[in-house]
Parts: sequence; structure tokens; C-alpha cells
Amino acid sequence: MNQIRRYNTFSNWCNDTFGHPIHKICLDGGFTCPNRDGTVGVGGCIFCGERGSGEHVNAKQTVTEQAIAQLNHYLRRKEKGGFVAYFQNFSNTYAPVQELREIYDKALISKEIEALAIATRPDCINEEIVSLLKEYNKDRKVWVELGLQSSSDETAIRINRGYKTEVFERAVRLLRDNGIDVVVHIIIGLPGETDRDFVNTIDYLNTLPINGIKIHSLYVMKNTKLEVYYNNNEYKTIDFAKYIDLVCYAISHLREDIVIHRLVGECMESLLVAPRWEEDKNSILQTISDKLEKEDIKQGDKKWILH
Repeated sequence: MNQIRRYNTFSNWCNDTFGHPIHKICLDGGFTCPNRDGTVGVGGCIFCGERGSGEHVNAKQTVTEQAIAQLNHYLRRKEKGGFVAYFQNFSNTYAPVQELREIYDKALISKEIEALAIATRPDCINEEIVSLLKEYNKDRKVWVELGLQSSSDETAIRINRGYKTEVFERAVRLLRDNGIDVVVHIIIGLPGETDRDFVNTIDYLNTLPINGIKIHSLYVMKNTKLEVYYNNNEYKTIDFAKYIDLVCYAISHLREDIVIHRLVGECMESLLVAPRWEEDKNSILQTISDKLEKEDIKQGDKKWILH
């Protein structure tokens, strides 16, 4: 019996788009961030680690060496499918266009790398950069991942995001007007956020021509500003049941065409401060799956009401 597709998963989208699975080659391009170097701010977002979400990438290797090592790893395991070169940590469009071209080219070492994914900030997107991405989009599937986290500008101030939501919206429309897919990162459990703030974020994203979303749980990582808040009892992590509730709401209320790339964040065990439930990703995903099945929730059905 065929299992019901409860939501539009990344794996299903890859099979529909490429005809086979796509494996991620995570890359450190040596970028920094305007929210760290003083251009916009210093210290970055309060939850951002010292490697800007690239803690698991070997930054001592060149981009090409990183790509070769990971590609060979998958090939040794005889993994079927293609690959996406994923520039993950910090702001991967934060450089002159010619420098960006050189860095991206170093990653595209094989025809088996069928896609290019670039994580960045919306204030690091402009027409010249989009023009470059359009060139790559002719031969490979290109998508840009933008860290919104919340549509609330008040929350943005609390987390030191460093730009207003209107900047995000301009970047989305510029990318989409030029045929570049957009994947948006949002975070559940941000300091000071209410259920209404989260609902507003989902409603807001449904009005925009985005292609995908990554839903993250906010965890406290060592050596971050958020850790200071946590240790000073100025921030309390979201409990597990509440997180599941909000994820189910998001799935139930997101447009059916939006691809859900992930449903929980990931932190290296050695760097994780809290919450401890964050350690067991498989258990989190199974709990979400069980809840969707039990309540007969499907993406876009608008059935789930927050408790």
C-alpha cells in the first residue's frame, strides 16, 4: 500500500526534479558575514556559532579538496544519485562577483554535481550577483537559502539579525524574478517569540514566491551570545511537545507547493548546551511523523490548530 505523502519533502522533490536522490556536499568557501565584520554589526546573530553553521566542514582543505573528499566518500559507499554543492556557513554571496565565480567554480568538479545551493543573507543579494547565479542556473539547478528566522522586526532586533524584513522580501523577489529558487530558513523558539509571531511568519511566507523552507529548532550552542543568555536565565529553550505542536502547525498551514527541506536543526553533540532532546534527530522526526499520521494532517490542509 502506498504511503500518503504528508508533506512535500526534499527527497521527494529531488526524485521528481532529477529522477534520483541528491546528496549534499557541504562546503566552506572561506566567507565571513557583514553582521560579523562591522559592516552591519559584530558578533553575528545571537545563536550563530564560531563557524557559522559549518562546524562539521573541514575548513583546512580548499573548496576543491572538500568537494573531492565528500564526493569520493559517497562514491565509495556506492550511493545512487547526484550531488549538490552546498555552500553552507556564513554569507556565501558576500564577496565581489569575480571572486564568487572563482570559488563556485572550484566546487563544480564533476557533472555528477547537478545542483548548486548557496546559503546567504538577503542584504548580500544584488542584481550583479543574481546575474552570476543565472549563468550557473543554465547548466545546473541553483537555489539560494536565505535566513529569515522570523518575519517580526522586533524579533530581528532581539536576535541581532541586522536587517529588516523588507530587505528579505526584496531579495526574494529579485531572485525569483530571475528564475532562481529560494529556500527560507525559519527558527522555532526564538527569544520573545509568541505563537502569534510564528503564525504571522508562516502567513507571511505563504504570500511570497518562495520554493522551499527549512524549519529549525533553536538550540543553545557553546560560545554564543545565546549561551550567555541561557546561563543567566534570560532565555529558556522551547519544550519538546511545544516544538512538535508548532512544526505540525507549519506543515498544516504552508502552501502545498513549498518544499520542506528539514524539520529540525542539528548541532554537534560536543557543542550542544540545550535542549537535550535536540540530540536525537530520528526520534524528533518520528514523533512528527506519528503526529501527522494520528491527526491525519497534510501540508496545506489548515486542519491543525495550536494548543
